[in-house]
Amino acid sequence: MAKINNDNLEKSFDEKQAPAMPKETEIGFHQGALNTLVNERNELFKMIQNAEAVMQAHIKRLEELGVKIQQKK
Repeated sequence: MAKINNDNLEKSFDEKQAPAMPKETEIGFHQGALNTLVNERNELFKMIQNAEAVMQAHIKRLEELGVKIQQKK
């Protein structure tokens, strides 16, 4: 995972670059962004779980057919 540079993040909200917004509006903006990102992360996790389940089904069937599977770690 890429490391986030907090200095760049702070600069992105520099008041000289963007018009000032009320504190409550900014709080709402960040809360909304976090809610969206959490939901996206949860959906991605579901996709990974589904892909893993399908892979395991294929592995199981291949083993039933006598094919040995080496799992990389």
